[in-house]
Amino acid sequence: MNILLSDVEARVLGALVEKEITTPDYYPLSLNALINACNQKSNRDPVMNLNEEAVRQALDALHEKGLAGPVSGADSRVTKYEHRLQEVFNFTRGEIAILCVLFLRGPQTPGELRGRTERMHPFEDLTQVQSTLQRLMQREPPLVKVLPRQPGTKEARYAHLLSGDVDGWEAQPASAAAVAGSVDGDRITHLEAEIGGLRKEVADLKLQFADFRKQFE
Repeated sequence: MNILLSDVEARVLGALVEKEITTPDYYPLSLNALINACNQKSNRDPVMNLNEEAVRQALDALHEKGLAGPVSGADSRVTKYEHRLQEVFNFTRGEIAILCVLFLRGPQTPGELRGRTERMHPFEDLTQVQSTLQRLMQREPPLVKVLPRQPGTKEARYAHLLSGDVDGWEAQPASAAAVAGSVDGDRITHLEAEIGGLRKEVADLKLQFADFRKQFE
């Protein structure tokens, strides 16, 4: 089954999947709740500012593809929306959690995926993440691909293919300046932590010395 999602459709689908698992009491979602979920500042990359029309159009497109739509027969004056990803692909919980993070945050390393899927599906270790990624890569057609490691990084990243191939990501390796900036940032953070620790030690020593002096006054 060849499905091609726009970036907005992927965001809407990812938001529906995430909220079904993490906040089931508030799922299915009203249009307003879905817009807010799509535009969240946390756990989103890139952060979007979608309006009602953009989300409605994405829902219509997802409905045509059988991936999402309004809940039928719901006893509510407000239309609620749900995803139908499971019905189309018959994913495991681990597979749907990984795809959800890839929809919402773009390419990720296995370590990032393990940490960011924890609320949806806790993987015991990285081996489980890797095996789940392999199953998604072995689908026909493949739903995930591995990207070449970027300079200065230890782990390769994985991207979903439901929005088409992601060669563009491969053509944008981290620049030497960006890598250097990241390293410098890590050093500064480390030094700040060391300085904070030294300041605390000095303050403790001052208190101990003051107590010591009092014994002779």
